[in-house]
Amino acid sequence: VQLVESGGGSVESGGSRWLVCAALRDGESTYCIGWFRQAPGKEREGVAGIKGDGGDATYANSVKGRFTVSQDKTKTSLFLHMTSLNAEDTAMYYCAASTRAACSALDVRDFDYWGQGTQVTVS
Repeated sequence: VQLVESGGGSVESGGSRWLVCAALRDGESTYCIGWFRQAPGKEREGVAGIKGDGGDATYANSVKGRFTVSQDKTKTSLFLHMTSLNAEDTAMYYCAASTRAACSALDVRDFDYWGQGTQVTVS
C-alpha cells in the first residue's frame, strides 16, 4: 500500500484547507484509512478516519464539527476538509491505512502503512 499526501501549507487562523491522500493498494485489502497528525513535541494522534466499506467516519473530539473526512467512489483518494483552523491544528498530517480487520479508525497502533506527511501551519 502506498500513500501520498498533498495539500499542506500555511493558512490563516479561521481559514480552511483541503488535504488529499492518494492511495494505491496494489491488491491489498485495507479495513481502515484515516488522517493523523503530529505536532512538535507531541505524540501522533488520530484526527479522522473511515472504517469498512460502509465508510463510517470517526473524528477526534478536537476536530468534530470542523473537519470532514471523505473518500471517492473508487477509494483511491482520501480527503480531509479542515475549517475554522486554529494554531492548535498546526502539525504534520499523515494519511495511514490498516490491513487489520479489527482496526480502530483513530488508533495509531492499528495502522501499518503511512504516507510521508504534509505540513499544515496555522498562524
